[in-house]
Amino acid sequence: MKSRQIESGLELIARLPEQWAAEATRLGGRSFHGKQIFRWIHARGVVDPLEMTDVPAALRARLVEEGLGSVATIAREQRAADNTRKLLVSLGDGANVETVLIPRAKSAELPSPVALANDANDNAGDADAAAAVDDEEQAPEDEASALIPVTQCISTQVGCAMGCAFCASGVAGLKRHMRTDEIVSQVLVGRSRLDPGERLGNVVLMGMGEPLHNYDATARALRLLTHPDGIGLSTRKVTISTSGLVPEIARLGKDFGGQIGLAISLHAADDETRSRLMPINKKYPLAELMKGLRDYPLPRRRRITIEYTLVAGKNDTAEEANKLARLLRELPVKVNLIPMNPIAASALGPPALEGVLAFQRVLCDAGYSCFIRRRRGDDVAAACGQLALCGAKPKVRVHR
Repeated sequence: MKSRQIESGLELIARLPEQWAAEATRLGGRSFHGKQIFRWIHARGVVDPLEMTDVPAALRARLVEEGLGSVATIAREQRAADNTRKLLVSLGDGANVETVLIPRAKSAELPSPVALANDANDNAGDADAAAAVDDEEQAPEDEASALIPVTQCISTQVGCAMGCAFCASGVAGLKRHMRTDEIVSQVLVGRSRLDPGERLGNVVLMGMGEPLHNYDATARALRLLTHPDGIGLSTRKVTISTSGLVPEIARLGKDFGGQIGLAISLHAADDETRSRLMPINKKYPLAELMKGLRDYPLPRRRRITIEYTLVAGKNDTAEEANKLARLLRELPVKVNLIPMNPIAASALGPPALEGVLAFQRVLCDAGYSCFIRRRRGDDVAAACGQLALCGAKPKVRVHR
Protein backbone atom coordinates (compact mmCIF):
# COMPACT_ATOMS: atom_id res chain seq x y z
CA MET A 1 0.00 0.00 0.00
CA LYS A 2 1.39 3.39 -1.01
CA SER A 3 1.79 5.94 1.75
CA ARG A 4 -0.33 9.07 1.60
CA GLN A 5 2.77 11.25 1.18
CA ILE A 6 3.33 9.76 -2.30
CA GLU A 7 -0.32 9.75 -3.31
CA SER A 8 -0.96 13.32 -2.14
CA GLY A 9 1.31 14.91 -4.73
CA LEU A 10 3.16 16.86 -2.03
CA GLU A 11 5.45 14.61 0.00
CA LEU A 12 5.39 15.12 3.76
CA ILE A 13 9.12 15.80 4.03
CA ALA A 14 8.77 18.42 1.27
CA ARG A 15 6.27 20.53 3.25
CA LEU A 16 7.10 23.98 4.56
CA PRO A 17 6.19 25.04 8.15
CA GLU A 18 2.95 26.75 7.16
CA GLN A 19 1.84 23.61 5.32
CA TRP A 20 2.76 21.51 8.32
CA ALA A 21 0.68 23.84 10.51
CA ALA A 22 -2.41 23.09 8.41
CA GLU A 23 -1.57 19.37 8.35
CA ALA A 24 -1.10 19.20 12.12
CA THR A 25 -4.47 20.87 12.64
CA ARG A 26 -6.15 18.48 10.23
CA LEU A 27 -4.70 15.55 12.15
CA GLY A 28 -6.07 16.78 15.48
CA GLY A 29 -3.11 18.78 16.75
CA ARG A 30 -2.45 22.52 17.08
CA SER A 31 -0.95 24.71 14.38
CA PHE A 32 2.26 25.28 16.38
CA HIS A 33 2.86 21.54 16.33
CA GLY A 34 3.49 21.89 12.61
CA LYS A 35 6.57 24.02 13.25
CA GLN A 36 7.79 21.47 15.77
CA ILE A 37 7.41 18.66 13.24
CA PHE A 38 9.24 20.69 10.58
CA ARG A 39 12.14 21.33 12.96
CA TRP A 40 12.36 17.67 13.91
CA ILE A 41 12.65 16.69 10.25
CA HIS A 42 14.91 19.40 8.85
CA ALA A 43 16.85 20.84 11.77
CA ARG A 44 17.40 17.53 13.60
CA GLY A 45 17.09 15.01 10.78
CA VAL A 46 14.45 12.96 12.62
CA VAL A 47 11.74 11.55 10.34
CA ASP A 48 10.35 8.87 12.66
CA PRO A 49 7.28 10.43 14.35
CA LEU A 50 7.72 8.22 17.41
CA GLU A 51 11.01 10.02 18.18
CA MET A 52 9.42 13.50 18.12
CA THR A 53 9.17 13.69 21.91
CA ASP A 54 7.55 17.14 22.25
CA VAL A 55 4.74 16.29 19.81
CA PRO A 56 1.56 14.84 21.43
CA ALA A 57 1.40 11.05 21.30
CA ALA A 58 -1.93 11.06 19.45
CA LEU A 59 -0.51 13.32 16.74
CA ARG A 60 2.60 11.16 16.45
CA ALA A 61 0.38 8.13 15.91
CA ARG A 62 -1.52 9.94 13.16
CA LEU A 63 1.76 10.90 11.47
CA VAL A 64 2.73 7.23 11.43
CA GLU A 65 -0.60 6.43 9.79
CA GLU A 66 -0.02 9.20 7.22
CA GLY A 67 3.24 7.55 6.22
CA LEU A 68 5.82 10.01 7.54
CA GLY A 69 9.16 8.25 7.56
CA SER A 70 12.41 7.83 5.73
CA VAL A 71 12.38 7.99 1.93
CA ALA A 72 16.14 7.50 1.56
CA THR A 73 18.60 5.17 3.24
CA ILE A 74 22.34 4.76 2.90
CA ALA A 75 23.06 1.44 1.23
CA ARG A 76 26.83 1.82 1.05
CA GLU A 77 29.52 4.24 2.14
CA GLN A 78 32.95 4.44 0.54
CA ARG A 79 35.66 6.49 2.18
CA ALA A 80 38.52 7.76 0.05
CA ALA A 81 42.09 8.17 1.23
CA ASP A 82 41.52 11.94 1.48
CA ASN A 83 38.43 11.43 3.72
CA THR A 84 35.94 12.21 0.97
CA ARG A 85 32.91 9.95 1.41
CA LYS A 86 30.67 8.68 -1.39
CA LEU A 87 27.25 7.49 -0.23
CA LEU A 88 25.03 5.22 -2.27
CA VAL A 89 21.50 6.33 -1.37
CA SER A 90 18.60 3.94 -1.93
CA LEU A 91 15.16 5.39 -2.66
CA GLY A 92 11.77 3.88 -1.94
CA ASP A 93 11.20 2.41 -5.41
CA GLY A 94 14.54 0.62 -5.47
CA ALA A 95 16.32 3.33 -7.48
CA ASN A 96 19.62 4.65 -6.19
CA VAL A 97 21.72 7.80 -6.52
CA GLU A 98 25.10 8.91 -5.25
CA THR A 99 25.94 11.84 -3.00
CA VAL A 100 29.37 12.95 -1.80
CA LEU A 101 30.66 14.52 1.42
CA ILE A 102 33.84 16.53 0.96
CA PRO A 103 35.55 18.05 4.04
CA ARG A 104 37.42 21.23 3.35
CA ALA A 105 41.18 20.87 3.18
CA LYS A 106 43.72 23.62 3.65
CA SER A 107 43.36 24.86 0.08
CA ALA A 108 40.13 24.55 -1.91
CA GLU A 109 41.62 25.68 -5.19
CA LEU A 110 45.02 26.23 -6.74
CA PRO A 111 45.41 29.72 -8.20
CA SER A 112 49.09 29.30 -8.83
CA PRO A 113 50.64 27.18 -11.60
CA VAL A 114 53.65 26.72 -9.32
CA ALA A 115 51.42 25.42 -6.53
CA LEU A 116 49.84 22.93 -8.87
CA ALA A 117 53.17 21.80 -10.28
CA ASN A 118 54.48 21.23 -6.77
CA ASP A 119 51.36 19.25 -5.94
CA ALA A 120 50.80 17.41 -9.21
CA ASN A 121 50.98 13.98 -7.62
CA ASP A 122 49.04 14.86 -4.48
CA ASN A 123 45.33 14.03 -4.28
CA ALA A 124 44.88 15.69 -0.90
CA GLY A 125 43.49 18.99 -2.20
CA ASP A 126 39.91 20.10 -1.70
CA ALA A 127 36.70 19.06 -3.40
CA ASP A 128 35.88 19.31 -7.06
CA ALA A 129 32.43 20.42 -5.99
CA ALA A 130 33.59 22.72 -3.21
CA ALA A 131 35.62 24.71 -5.70
CA ALA A 132 32.36 26.23 -6.94
CA VAL A 133 32.08 28.22 -3.72
CA ASP A 134 34.12 31.41 -3.59
CA ASP A 135 36.49 31.18 -0.65
CA GLU A 136 36.78 34.94 -0.33
CA GLU A 137 33.00 35.10 0.07
CA GLN A 138 32.77 32.66 2.97
CA ALA A 139 31.07 34.01 6.07
CA PRO A 140 33.33 35.00 9.01
CA GLU A 141 32.11 32.05 11.09
CA ASP A 142 33.92 29.72 8.68
CA GLU A 143 37.21 31.09 9.93
CA ALA A 144 36.19 31.29 13.59
CA SER A 145 34.54 27.89 13.91
CA ALA A 146 36.58 24.98 15.19
CA LEU A 147 34.42 22.62 13.13
CA ILE A 148 35.57 21.56 9.69
CA PRO A 149 33.02 22.64 7.04
CA VAL A 150 31.90 19.88 4.71
CA THR A 151 30.51 20.41 1.23
CA GLN A 152 27.82 17.93 0.20
CA CYS A 153 27.31 17.29 -3.49
CA ILE A 154 23.75 16.06 -4.08
CA SER A 155 21.83 14.55 -7.00
CA THR A 156 18.56 15.73 -8.52
CA GLN A 157 17.75 12.97 -11.02
CA VAL A 158 18.13 9.21 -11.29
CA GLY A 159 20.49 9.22 -14.26
CA CYS A 160 20.72 12.18 -16.61
CA ALA A 161 19.38 13.13 -20.03
CA MET A 162 22.13 15.58 -21.02
CA GLY A 163 24.60 13.02 -22.41
CA CYS A 164 27.81 15.01 -21.85
CA ALA A 165 30.80 13.15 -23.28
CA PHE A 166 32.96 13.35 -20.14
CA CYS A 167 30.34 12.50 -17.48
CA ALA A 168 29.32 9.09 -16.15
CA SER A 169 25.93 10.20 -14.81
CA GLY A 170 24.25 10.11 -18.20
CA VAL A 171 25.64 6.79 -19.42
CA ALA A 172 22.34 4.99 -18.85
CA GLY A 173 20.20 8.01 -19.73
CA LEU A 174 17.50 9.53 -17.55
CA LYS A 175 15.49 7.02 -15.51
CA ARG A 176 13.33 9.54 -13.65
CA HIS A 177 13.26 12.87 -11.87
CA MET A 178 13.82 12.83 -8.13
CA ARG A 179 11.07 14.15 -5.87
CA THR A 180 11.77 17.06 -3.55
CA ASP A 181 11.73 14.85 -0.46
CA GLU A 182 14.30 12.55 -2.08
CA ILE A 183 16.58 15.46 -2.96
CA VAL A 184 16.48 16.94 0.54
CA SER A 185 16.74 13.54 2.23
CA GLN A 186 20.25 13.16 0.81
CA VAL A 187 21.24 16.01 3.12
CA LEU A 188 19.29 14.60 6.05
CA VAL A 189 21.04 11.23 5.83
CA GLY A 190 24.35 12.80 4.81
CA ARG A 191 24.53 14.81 8.03
CA SER A 192 24.28 11.58 9.97
CA ARG A 193 27.59 10.50 8.40
CA LEU A 194 29.57 13.59 9.33
CA ASP A 195 32.60 12.84 11.47
CA PRO A 196 33.04 14.38 14.94
CA GLY A 197 34.40 17.88 14.46
CA GLU A 198 32.64 18.38 11.11
CA ARG A 199 29.60 20.43 10.13
CA LEU A 200 27.64 20.90 6.95
CA GLY A 201 29.03 24.02 5.31
CA ASN A 202 27.82 24.05 1.71
CA VAL A 203 25.46 22.14 -0.54
CA VAL A 204 26.14 21.96 -4.26
CA LEU A 205 23.65 20.51 -6.71
CA MET A 206 26.32 18.98 -8.89
CA GLY A 207 25.66 15.27 -8.47
CA MET A 208 23.72 13.04 -10.82
CA GLY A 209 21.29 14.79 -13.13
CA GLU A 210 20.63 18.29 -14.43
CA PRO A 211 19.03 20.28 -11.57
CA LEU A 212 17.22 22.74 -13.83
CA HIS A 213 15.73 19.92 -15.91
CA ASN A 214 13.88 18.97 -12.71
CA TYR A 215 13.12 22.59 -11.90
CA ASP A 216 10.03 22.46 -9.67
CA ALA A 217 11.40 19.79 -7.32
CA THR A 218 14.79 21.50 -7.25
CA ALA A 219 13.33 24.93 -6.45
CA ARG A 220 11.29 23.54 -3.55
CA ALA A 221 14.39 21.72 -2.28
CA LEU A 222 16.27 25.02 -2.31
CA ARG A 223 13.56 26.63 -0.18
CA LEU A 224 13.74 23.77 2.30
CA LEU A 225 17.53 23.74 2.48
CA THR A 226 17.65 27.48 3.18
CA HIS A 227 14.65 27.74 5.52
CA PRO A 228 15.81 29.27 8.85
CA ASP A 229 13.72 26.82 10.92
CA GLY A 230 15.26 23.82 9.16
CA ILE A 231 18.72 23.10 7.79
CA GLY A 232 19.16 26.86 7.61
CA LEU A 233 21.83 27.18 4.94
CA SER A 234 22.51 30.68 3.66
CA THR A 235 21.73 31.07 -0.04
CA ARG A 236 25.41 31.96 -0.38
CA LYS A 237 26.21 28.41 0.68
CA VAL A 238 24.14 26.75 -2.03
CA THR A 239 25.27 26.40 -5.65
CA ILE A 240 23.47 24.95 -8.66
CA SER A 241 25.44 23.62 -11.60
CA THR A 242 23.70 23.57 -14.97
CA SER A 243 24.67 22.52 -18.47
CA GLY A 244 22.96 25.63 -19.78
CA LEU A 245 19.15 25.42 -19.78
CA VAL A 246 18.64 29.08 -20.57
CA PRO A 247 14.91 29.53 -19.75
CA GLU A 248 15.37 27.80 -16.39
CA ILE A 249 18.43 29.95 -15.58
CA ALA A 250 16.20 32.99 -16.04
CA ARG A 251 13.50 31.38 -13.91
CA LEU A 252 16.00 30.61 -11.14
CA GLY A 253 17.20 34.20 -11.17
CA LYS A 254 13.65 35.52 -10.91
CA ASP A 255 12.48 33.07 -8.25
CA PHE A 256 15.49 33.53 -5.96
CA GLY A 257 16.66 37.04 -6.86
CA GLY A 258 20.02 35.73 -8.06
CA GLN A 259 20.96 34.73 -4.50
CA ILE A 260 21.55 31.06 -5.34
CA GLY A 261 25.08 30.43 -6.56
CA LEU A 262 25.25 29.60 -10.27
CA ALA A 263 27.86 27.37 -11.90
CA ILE A 264 27.82 26.84 -15.66
CA SER A 265 29.20 23.66 -17.24
CA LEU A 266 30.70 25.33 -20.30
CA HIS A 267 33.60 23.14 -21.47
CA ALA A 268 34.05 24.80 -24.87
CA ALA A 269 34.11 28.31 -26.34
CA ASP A 270 32.64 27.61 -29.78
CA ASP A 271 29.38 25.96 -30.78
CA GLU A 272 30.91 23.20 -32.88
CA THR A 273 33.15 21.90 -30.11
CA ARG A 274 30.58 22.37 -27.37
CA SER A 275 27.86 20.57 -29.32
CA ARG A 276 30.16 17.56 -29.73
CA LEU A 277 30.88 17.46 -26.01
CA MET A 278 27.46 18.63 -24.77
CA PRO A 279 24.39 17.92 -26.93
CA ILE A 280 22.35 20.55 -25.03
CA ASN A 281 24.31 23.21 -26.91
CA LYS A 282 22.34 22.40 -30.06
CA LYS A 283 19.19 23.63 -28.30
CA TYR A 284 20.77 26.53 -26.41
CA PRO A 285 23.87 27.68 -28.32
CA LEU A 286 26.55 29.84 -26.78
CA ALA A 287 25.18 33.22 -27.89
CA GLU A 288 21.87 32.45 -26.18
CA LEU A 289 23.59 31.10 -23.08
CA MET A 290 25.89 34.12 -22.75
CA LYS A 291 22.90 36.47 -22.99
CA GLY A 292 21.20 34.45 -20.25
CA LEU A 293 24.25 34.87 -18.03
CA ARG A 294 24.43 38.60 -18.68
CA ASP A 295 20.76 38.89 -17.70
CA TYR A 296 21.11 36.81 -14.52
CA PRO A 297 20.43 39.12 -11.53
CA LEU A 298 23.75 38.49 -9.82
CA PRO A 299 24.17 40.31 -6.49
CA ARG A 300 26.99 42.80 -6.13
CA ARG A 301 30.43 41.24 -5.61
CA ARG A 302 29.20 37.78 -6.56
CA ARG A 303 30.47 35.83 -9.55
CA ILE A 304 29.24 33.08 -11.80
CA THR A 305 31.44 29.99 -11.77
CA ILE A 306 32.48 28.71 -15.18
CA GLU A 307 33.32 25.01 -15.12
CA TYR A 308 35.61 23.88 -17.91
CA THR A 309 36.60 20.23 -18.17
CA LEU A 310 39.86 19.91 -20.09
CA VAL A 311 39.67 16.99 -22.50
CA ALA A 312 42.87 16.05 -24.30
CA GLY A 313 42.73 16.86 -28.00
CA LYS A 314 39.23 18.33 -27.82
CA ASN A 315 39.22 21.68 -26.01
CA ASP A 316 42.60 22.09 -24.34
CA THR A 317 44.79 24.23 -26.62
CA ALA A 318 46.00 27.78 -26.08
CA GLU A 319 43.80 28.79 -29.00
CA GLU A 320 40.78 27.41 -27.14
CA ALA A 321 41.83 29.30 -24.02
CA ASN A 322 41.99 32.56 -25.99
CA LYS A 323 38.52 31.89 -27.43
CA LEU A 324 37.23 31.29 -23.90
CA ALA A 325 38.75 34.56 -22.69
CA ARG A 326 37.00 36.45 -25.50
CA LEU A 327 33.68 34.69 -24.90
CA LEU A 328 33.58 35.56 -21.20
CA ARG A 329 34.60 39.21 -21.65
CA GLU A 330 32.69 41.57 -19.34
CA LEU A 331 30.96 38.75 -17.45
CA PRO A 332 31.55 38.59 -13.65
CA VAL A 333 33.03 35.09 -13.58
CA LYS A 334 35.68 32.86 -12.08
CA VAL A 335 36.91 29.88 -14.05
CA ASN A 336 37.44 26.40 -12.62
CA LEU A 337 39.54 24.16 -14.84
CA ILE A 338 38.87 20.46 -14.35
CA PRO A 339 41.34 18.02 -15.93
CA MET A 340 38.94 15.28 -17.03
CA ASN A 341 38.50 12.44 -14.56
CA PRO A 342 38.41 9.00 -16.21
CA ILE A 343 35.07 7.23 -16.69
CA ALA A 344 34.39 3.71 -17.91
CA ALA A 345 32.14 4.79 -20.77
CA SER A 346 34.71 6.94 -22.56
CA ALA A 347 38.24 6.66 -23.87
CA LEU A 348 38.67 10.42 -23.45
CA GLY A 349 41.06 11.72 -20.82
CA PRO A 350 42.85 14.80 -19.45
CA PRO A 351 45.72 16.64 -21.10
CA ALA A 352 49.21 16.55 -19.64
CA LEU A 353 50.01 18.84 -16.73
CA GLU A 354 51.97 21.22 -18.95
CA GLY A 355 48.93 21.74 -21.14
CA VAL A 356 46.68 22.40 -18.14
CA LEU A 357 49.11 25.02 -16.83
CA ALA A 358 49.44 26.65 -20.24
CA PHE A 359 45.64 26.91 -20.56
CA GLN A 360 45.40 28.47 -17.12
CA ARG A 361 48.19 30.94 -17.91
CA VAL A 362 46.32 32.30 -20.92
CA LEU A 363 43.24 33.00 -18.82
CA CYS A 364 45.21 34.53 -15.94
CA ASP A 365 47.06 36.79 -18.37
CA ALA A 366 43.68 37.87 -19.74
CA GLY A 367 42.70 39.02 -16.25
CA TYR A 368 40.49 36.14 -15.09
CA SER A 369 40.54 34.40 -11.73
CA CYS A 370 41.30 30.89 -12.89
CA PHE A 371 41.74 27.87 -10.67
CA ILE A 372 42.70 24.26 -11.28
CA ARG A 373 40.85 21.72 -9.21
CA ARG A 374 42.72 19.01 -7.47
CA ARG A 375 40.93 15.69 -7.38
CA ARG A 376 39.06 14.59 -4.32
CA GLY A 377 37.69 11.09 -3.85
CA ASP A 378 38.80 9.82 -7.26
CA ASP A 379 39.98 6.54 -5.69
CA VAL A 380 36.31 5.73 -4.98
CA ALA A 381 35.00 7.33 -8.21
CA ALA A 382 33.62 10.33 -6.32
CA ALA A 383 35.37 13.06 -8.32
CA CYS A 384 33.77 15.44 -10.79
CA GLY A 385 31.99 13.57 -13.59
CA GLN A 386 32.40 10.14 -11.97
CA LEU A 387 29.06 9.74 -10.19
CA ALA A 388 27.12 7.02 -11.97
CA LEU A 389 23.88 5.10 -11.83
CA CYS A 390 24.76 2.01 -9.82
CA GLY A 391 24.03 -1.17 -11.76
CA ALA A 392 23.80 0.60 -15.11
CA LYS A 393 25.81 -1.03 -17.86
CA PRO A 394 28.23 1.51 -19.34
CA LYS A 395 27.98 1.96 -23.07
CA VAL A 396 31.26 2.36 -24.92
CA ARG A 397 31.31 5.71 -26.66
CA VAL A 398 33.41 6.62 -29.65
CA HIS A 399 34.40 10.28 -29.85
CA ARG A 400 36.04 11.78 -32.89
